[in-house]
Amino acid sequence: MKREQWASRFGFIMAAAGSAVGLGNIWKFPYLAGTQGGGAFLAVYLIIMATIGVALIMAEIGLGRAAKRNPVGAFSILGGKKWMVTGIIGVTTSFMILAFYSVVGGWTVAYIVKSIFGTLHVNEPDLLPGQFNDLVTSVGEPIFYHGVFMAMTAGIVLAGVADGIERSVKVLMPLLFALLLILVVRSVTLDGAWEGITFFLMPDWSQVNGPMISAALGQAFFSLSLGMGAMITYGSYLDKGANIPNASYWVVFLAAMVAVLGGLLVLPAVFAFGMDPAAGPGLTFITLPAVFGEMFGGYIFQIIFFVMLLIAALTSSISLLAIPVAYFAEEFGIRRSVSTTLVGLVIFAMGVPCSLAMGVWGDIKFFDMNIFDVTAYAVDNYTLPIGGILTSLFAGWVILERLGSELTNEGKLRFSAMPAFTWLMRIVAPAAVLWVMVSNLLG
Repeated sequence: MKREQWASRFGFIMAAAGSAVGLGNIWKFPYLAGTQGGGAFLAVYLIIMATIGVALIMAEIGLGRAAKRNPVGAFSILGGKKWMVTGIIGVTTSFMILAFYSVVGGWTVAYIVKSIFGTLHVNEPDLLPGQFNDLVTSVGEPIFYHGVFMAMTAGIVLAGVADGIERSVKVLMPLLFALLLILVVRSVTLDGAWEGITFFLMPDWSQVNGPMISAALGQAFFSLSLGMGAMITYGSYLDKGANIPNASYWVVFLAAMVAVLGGLLVLPAVFAFGMDPAAGPGLTFITLPAVFGEMFGGYIFQIIFFVMLLIAALTSSISLLAIPVAYFAEEFGIRRSVSTTLVGLVIFAMGVPCSLAMGVWGDIKFFDMNIFDVTAYAVDNYTLPIGGILTSLFAGWVILERLGSELTNEGKLRFSAMPAFTWLMRIVAPAAVLWVMVSNLLG
């Protein structure tokens, strides 16, 4: 059976960048920048993206293309059965992330509907926290929208690599950038926006400390979809003539660009209206609607914002779903349509307790955390970093020579940064990720 491939280099870059460009870049990055020192956090984040981020992206794409298999199959073929556990961690992580990620994606769908019908109390900011709380703590509404989001994701993956994922991201990613640029222009031209621009773009180096560097590294790692096998899966559909280093540079550049634009969208607007840039996760669903309510043309810009947020969520969720779909299709011979349907239903079922944990199941605790929080905590602090450490060690110490041939296209293309790549994979990346993991667990 002939294996699917990307139809074009542009399609692969858009898909890989879409995997990296998710809610983490637009929802999480601005409030992290707001709480971690603004410009200094941005500078550290960009340095990490340009070094460790690029190297790990190259490694994962190279592993996927070398093996032409899903993460479990790739590690098994290239390193033997003892390395299969690394791929299994990646597949497990994709299930766990998408379970709660789809719930948040559902909130975004709900806010699009509420924005269109004008049912958000944007002109009464004091009511917005209660309205958001009513949504996430109710039983039926968030589960319904979680189901809508998962159905959208599964529908795209169901159509295949070229006809589903690639065709969709070729439309969604340019549309994402267009909508984002429209919103950024509106934000930075608001009266009083300059204070937010300088906070975000002018580093105050006194803000640099261990916790801030750890937060920047963790954000870079999560936002690039590293450690879960997404790039291995996407790389497995890449043809031998593709230039992996060049594609990796583009993926990281686009992901970083969206994070920067996300910061320029949120922080100037927040400062312009005297809001709190350190408002945390509520910045997106509580603070920003209040900002739109004060803004001329806010009704339109609010709809554009949540549509853009949904696109960002979808481009990541389809890559998360593609991981277990490829695993079950390739390792167990299940047809792609059946695999997509079954995995989608399982993840939807896993997401239901995550949604209910925000309300009626809120009293069910594990280590003093509800089901939603403990799932996210396990991913952020265990499965993702462990997967990243094992992947970098595998790339740097076990199959470096084979990986080098992938990065140089079997010697036809010279990759001058191979010594730096080797050093990053063998020492810097695993040590840095281990440091973040230990810091988060101890902190």
